[in-house]
Amino acid sequence: ARGGDLLRSRVSINPVRRLAASGFPVETNPRLFDAIMMKGGGTMLQDDVGVDDTMDPPSPTTPPLEHAHGTTTLSFKFKDGIVAAVDSRASIGNFVGSKTTQKVLPVSKHILGTMAGGAADCSFWIRKLRSEARKNELTTNRGISVARAAKILSQALYANRGLGLSVGTMIMGYDAHGPSIYYVDNSGTCLKGDVFSVGSGSTYALGILDAAPGSKSEMSEEEAIALGIKAIRHATFRDAYSGGYIGVYVITKGGWRKVFSEDLALSGDSTVEGGLQQRQGQ
Repeated sequence: ARGGDLLRSRVSINPVRRLAASGFPVETNPRLFDAIMMKGGGTMLQDDVGVDDTMDPPSPTTPPLEHAHGTTTLSFKFKDGIVAAVDSRASIGNFVGSKTTQKVLPVSKHILGTMAGGAADCSFWIRKLRSEARKNELTTNRGISVARAAKILSQALYANRGLGLSVGTMIMGYDAHGPSIYYVDNSGTCLKGDVFSVGSGSTYALGILDAAPGSKSEMSEEEAIALGIKAIRHATFRDAYSGGYIGVYVITKGGWRKVFSEDLALSGDSTVEGGLQQRQGQ
């Protein structure tokens, strides 16, 4: 017992205090001071004798987490309006967070917005745009134009470009000027075009769209829907971050409507064509 007490008393004595009490100039030798005061793992033995509280803490060795984003969204003009097709997979790094994410959000009766990037960032800003469109409608007694909606979102994202947002959206709709599609991202970019695809699987989808025979602007609604489904379906096969259900929306002069939704991982091309024929018959 006496030996155990002696061992505990020796362990509890601070080595700096012991040397300082003996008159050894510990503080004048920084290397010796650091060697005595450092414990395993870089933790300082805090004490009231000669401890410099202003010393910089050790830098962290764990790298920050960087989650990859993945999706496939596309839109293009056809003869009577716009077709928008999206997948529904939400990824968290290398994991599938959800397979039923709604990636098309309404802005007004004639305008839709797609989501690509961070789900929280995209949904927040598109819903913010929807409130602005509603206020414009109440103020002017008419719907907001597609160009104005895209410009409002672009200016808001440009003003917050330093916050590290992740937004890549397509604002599309039908107004007095006809069908319009705008690409808007978190840097404030606002581009108008006839064909867009955004997301990690966009290159695969664009390959299918570019290889389609004829002009997309002359396609019928049925042909445009089938092309959108084919492009998203092939992108989900090649891109691991895309998948789940495929949703197809059509925007015409009468407004937007959802025309197709199906888990294509469980079906083939024949099933898709049969489903389209059944919808056409209805």
